[in-house]
Amino acid sequence: MAEDWLGSIRRAEKTGIIQNGKRKVHYKFSNGHEMAEEYSVDTNILLRRAWRRKTDIRKPGEWEVEVGDPEHQFNNVDSIGLKESSNCPYLVKRITKTSLEWRIRNLPYPPETYSVTADSNERCLVVRTTNKKYYKKIPVPELDRVGMVPDQSLVDFSHKFNTLIITYKKPEAVLQMEKKVIEELKNVKDLKDGDLECNPS
Repeated sequence: MAEDWLGSIRRAEKTGIIQNGKRKVHYKFSNGHEMAEEYSVDTNILLRRAWRRKTDIRKPGEWEVEVGDPEHQFNNVDSIGLKESSNCPYLVKRITKTSLEWRIRNLPYPPETYSVTADSNERCLVVRTTNKKYYKKIPVPELDRVGMVPDQSLVDFSHKFNTLIITYKKPEAVLQMEKKVIEELKNVKDLKDGDLECNPS
């Protein structure tokens, strides 16, 4: 599974550019999907990743954010057609050197209310509250890409300022995969700033 992910990265058509201290890479895959990433030039840490899946040949799909701030966190329409308000909980994913991190904002309940469980069958983290006011499954694609399932011993969480902060320590396989991707991206020739517009090709 790890080789599948690395192989798809290697085979993708890639374009890079450096802007404002970030290296931006745009990928086009053979199945028509697109991926856009932003890395810190100083640390090589991934700051943002978004996907655009091929849905209809006549028009591109919407960008779906995997890492970084959501595109429209206060104006999303969920699966049953209800608009989220600015007071609804929303999730932001971050990557650090050693951990994966999720912040769920607008959760006002006391710290002892929350539990975060690594569900190996569902291959995700499950957030629950004892008052049954909040429930969410959080996928961990970084583990899927290296053929691993979530491990409870690597999960930690805290709560402050109405935000639940969940961290998952990166296993060695994830760290090695990140290194291999960074090595692969060294082969991508960056365009000069200004040559690449919002819709890179």
